[in-house]
Amino acid sequence: MTLTLERQDLMPARQLIGAEWREASDTRRFDVTDPATRAAFASVPDGTAADARAAVDAAHAALPGWRAVPAKQRAQILKRWNDLVMAHQEDLGRLISREQGKPLAEGRGEVAYAASYIEWFAEEATRANGDVIPAPVPGRRMFALKEPVGVVATITPWNFPAAMIARKIAPALAAGCTVVCKPAEDTPLTSLALVKLAQEAGVPAGVINIVTASRERTPEVVDVWLDDARVRKISFTGSTPVGQHLARRSADTLKKLSLELGGNAPFIVFDDADLDAAVDGLMAAKFRNGGQTCVSPNRVFVHERLHDAFADKLAGRVAALKVGPASDPASQIGPMINARAVEKIERHVQDAVAKGAGVLTGGKRLASLGANYYAPTVLVNADATMACSCEETFGPVVPITRFDNEAEVIAAANDTPFGLAAYFYSTDVRRIWRVAEALETGIIGINEGALAAEAAPFGGVKASGYGREGSVHGLDDYLHIKYLCQGQL
Repeated sequence: MTLTLERQDLMPARQLIGAEWREASDTRRFDVTDPATRAAFASVPDGTAADARAAVDAAHAALPGWRAVPAKQRAQILKRWNDLVMAHQEDLGRLISREQGKPLAEGRGEVAYAASYIEWFAEEATRANGDVIPAPVPGRRMFALKEPVGVVATITPWNFPAAMIARKIAPALAAGCTVVCKPAEDTPLTSLALVKLAQEAGVPAGVINIVTASRERTPEVVDVWLDDARVRKISFTGSTPVGQHLARRSADTLKKLSLELGGNAPFIVFDDADLDAAVDGLMAAKFRNGGQTCVSPNRVFVHERLHDAFADKLAGRVAALKVGPASDPASQIGPMINARAVEKIERHVQDAVAKGAGVLTGGKRLASLGANYYAPTVLVNADATMACSCEETFGPVVPITRFDNEAEVIAAANDTPFGLAAYFYSTDVRRIWRVAEALETGIIGINEGALAAEAAPFGGVKASGYGREGSVHGLDDYLHIKYLCQGQL
């Protein structure tokens, strides 16, 4: 099947600044490539520092009007946006699959997932409630109000181009903020399509501004926003080193930050676990989007009593996965996003094998399909010295390590700078609470491989960042508190 769109105007291929879809200030463009073929199929403007400043100008000018819009009216606009996104689910799913590479079923699923955040924050827009505080003395009234932080800069990743835009822009708009956005250079088209639908839903000019930029020009665009005191918040999903740069660079203007950074998620299978459920959970958690997710299990620890049975069952399931392009309805795993991603996966597997790991299945590129394909892989005898245990692989590789006891595996699971997500399988209720309290992560899946939901707070600890997306807490990250004290009553 083809991945062409019914509505070709959902690929505007221009930047949106204020009310105008425009080229970059110097008219330069860069290509968007299909990961399945590495061939260019579209191009977008290569934004400049001048474009970034113009976007802030537009967002700053639109802020007084947007924050004054009643919350109920903002909610209605968001609901219309949600309806339009779902009405165009097929086209948006095809666009995601074309520029990101995930199977079409996952592309469609991501659209629904993105819409769930828009719908959620449409409801939360009317619930940004403050507090009445009991006064300590007669004749006073004390209040705490919640107000929008102001102009927000959002910087989104390539692995979920629709969901990440929705998860950041929807709460910003619900809170009464205006937005400047820089989508990932690998997947700008989905972001542009979503913003076009937001326009059609009635979002006023200047409330959302989007600047596309190549890998080379992204720093100059983002640094403008980091240095501009009118930008009061940064919301970023991506690597820890980039998040650290954002925090340092924005310190002079003391911006509010939400940083969802790297992970190194452990997946623990205790000796009392339901073996089949654990395999099912790992398959769901690990191989969604080909392992290219920030909460993907990166280290799998299996109790020695279950190790061999678990590894054999898992290897059989993994070997049966259908790898292919998104245009093939049978595909379960698509290509990796680009050459750098495949090279990192290959380096991790080669390093593990050189240090004693065994390959149960996979362990190689699938060159017959294309340069960006890598076989889903299961490794055994993995240990903490291997790159696949220390670094985030971001691909379809499962390194399995044996363990003997609970204390040992908790220490190993926590032996990482990162703390985004963790998973474990056990049927012992007392153990469940002990382990959940001991693991140093922001998110834990207990006998469950699917974690993210619009109603849940998503975010990490340690080097995985701070702030939360989704849930009521996700709205609070776009608000600040103003305290009022009235006397002489």
